[in-house]
Amino acid sequence: MRLGALETGGTKMVCAIGDEKGNVYEKVIFETKTPGETVPELIAFFKERKIDALGIGCFGPIDLDEESETYGYITSTPKPGWGNYNFLGAFKEALSCPVGFDTDVNASVLGEVTFGQAKGKKCVIYLTIGTGIGAGIYIEGKLLHGMLHPEAGHVLIQRRKEDTYKGKCPYHENCLEGLASGPALEERWGQKANLLHEKQEVWDLEAWYVAQALTGYVLTLSPDMIILGGGVMYQRQLFPMIRKYVTDILNGYVKTKELADMDNYIVPESLEGNQGILGCFELAKNSGNFFKDML
Repeated sequence: MRLGALETGGTKMVCAIGDEKGNVYEKVIFETKTPGETVPELIAFFKERKIDALGIGCFGPIDLDEESETYGYITSTPKPGWGNYNFLGAFKEALSCPVGFDTDVNASVLGEVTFGQAKGKKCVIYLTIGTGIGAGIYIEGKLLHGMLHPEAGHVLIQRRKEDTYKGKCPYHENCLEGLASGPALEERWGQKANLLHEKQEVWDLEAWYVAQALTGYVLTLSPDMIILGGGVMYQRQLFPMIRKYVTDILNGYVKTKELADMDNYIVPESLEGNQGILGCFELAKNSGNFFKDML
């Protein structure tokens, strides 16, 4: 099977060609412009490669209700020009193949449970911390959607008393994304995250905010594994700090073998940055009546 993958983002669109075994044959990056400029480039890429199915991991919020009139639309995104855009429809109309569609972070967690370190786990959370913060959640063999899809980057957290930063989120004063995303770090400290590596106070505050959110996920979803990705998490010194704060906040209330082995419970991604692409291959493989269409 020749599969296409499209992992979307606010600054770049990653297109790839591969197969159902997770082999990546080709990967190309396009700049994210307006839909009118970007989407025709993406469609042309996949048309030229004659794929059997396409999987799309899309930035959100998106409509994942197949009974909805706006199924497949990007809905209330602040990204200029992309609000209320029929993203899935554009590809279904242009490509004569099945198209699987989900959030970018759900694609990432699907990549990890299909091809990566989370194989065999019953409940896995993939949290990306970068330009924004989003979560993909896999429970009992399925990606979590619900009435929309998880927006776990906007859970409310407790602000440290000495933190006077107003927050980056236009909707909430003290949500995780507003206080701990890459743009929040840059605005609070006056430099990009990669230039703040040696400043202990930066990462102590970041770890404390992330740990609060993770503790909430532990108590509500009871995941077998939590995977942290995104540009901010390239600061690997965060991992031991986050693990310690989660342990401190839980305060011994939950006792499991997973929590007793924090180094293997809260972990970085395992697929060299390809978890989203590989998840898109799986979305493509499982899309619609793909196997029937191939007969």
